[in-house]
Amino acid sequence: MDGSQRTLLITLTGRDRPGVTSRLFATLAEFPVTVTDVEQVVIRGRLILGVLLSYARGTDIGKVWTAAEKVATDLDMEVEVSTARDRDAPRRRGRLHVTVLGNPLRPAAMAGIAGRIAAAGANIDRIERLARYPVTCIEMDVSGADPEALRGALAAEAAAQQVDVAVQPSGLHRRAKRLIVMDVDSTLIQGEVIELLAEQAGCLDEVAKVTEAAMRGELDFEGSLRERVALLAGLDASCLEEVRRKIRLAAGARTMVRTLKRLDYKFAIVSGGFTQITDSLVEELGIDYSAANTLEICDGKLTGRLVGPIIDRAGKARALEDFARRAGVPISQTVAIGDGANDLDMLQAAGLGVAYNAKPVVRQAADTAVNVPYLDTILFLLGISRDEIEAADAEDQEPFLQY
Repeated sequence: MDGSQRTLLITLTGRDRPGVTSRLFATLAEFPVTVTDVEQVVIRGRLILGVLLSYARGTDIGKVWTAAEKVATDLDMEVEVSTARDRDAPRRRGRLHVTVLGNPLRPAAMAGIAGRIAAAGANIDRIERLARYPVTCIEMDVSGADPEALRGALAAEAAAQQVDVAVQPSGLHRRAKRLIVMDVDSTLIQGEVIELLAEQAGCLDEVAKVTEAAMRGELDFEGSLRERVALLAGLDASCLEEVRRKIRLAAGARTMVRTLKRLDYKFAIVSGGFTQITDSLVEELGIDYSAANTLEICDGKLTGRLVGPIIDRAGKARALEDFARRAGVPISQTVAIGDGANDLDMLQAAGLGVAYNAKPVVRQAADTAVNVPYLDTILFLLGISRDEIEAADAEDQEPFLQY
């Protein structure tokens, strides 16, 4: 026999109670073994504790086995012990986080996703629930899969099962993403500001038709924006205040922004809409950075023109880079969220691009898609659990936002 390292996997299963982990490790401390990996999960009071040990040739592993069995007997738990050489263990191509969002999340969806993971030759190492409302969110640690291949397979399964699935590198990558940049119209807020203005001007149908085509990527954004703004010429500027009163935030928007701020993330908005509206959102929500277009106003009337640089598809990507520079955050540690074709450059430039209730062209291009109507579910993609959200609220002694 050669001198390759051996491994021993001990798995304890039973009723959870204080002291199980400390008792097992205190027993193992008596032997010449090294801790290689530990995983522990508690589901409705039932504990599953796995400890992977390595040991050298010549170690009396039978005594370790017997000691583990005695711990299990004393604690009225079940134990499983298995051995292998390191060289016999499957080589992992890296670990991934697979996040599943469902409302509801049905067994068939989990079966389909688990089946795709198995078909990819990968293994599910850990499963944890991050949230039970406003959607059920389950996170899995997966090893042994090619990220791009698995992402494609799970995207197809997610569409078939009507759930959302995100695949990201494991580790601290998600929590290292410290800048969140979000589109405004139909993302942070419900609806499109220019359509609310068009309603005041009596040209809603014409503007809405152009807006829809532009969001699908069928029209040049800057040209279509100028065309729509021209239809607002002569509108009294006081209508802007009326529009501000009509704006409704997306469900979960306050919770999302509040939680990110309390956890010391930077939050920014970038909009193809207008500063006359976004400035009030910045003040209301405590947003760190913002960029938007500006309507020209003369003698209390909208002129039908814009002033200053245009925030279009390329402009949104430039804004992302500018915000990252000002925040001192690498682009790889940014998250961009949007729904329309003019968000594509921004989504592709960010470390993580999220299509939120987006047009098909955007869902296909983004790193992941979220299609549930709760904006704060994006927090789960960052590894932030519902318990952490509530804990952040409790620290400020403010009531938690109910759905």
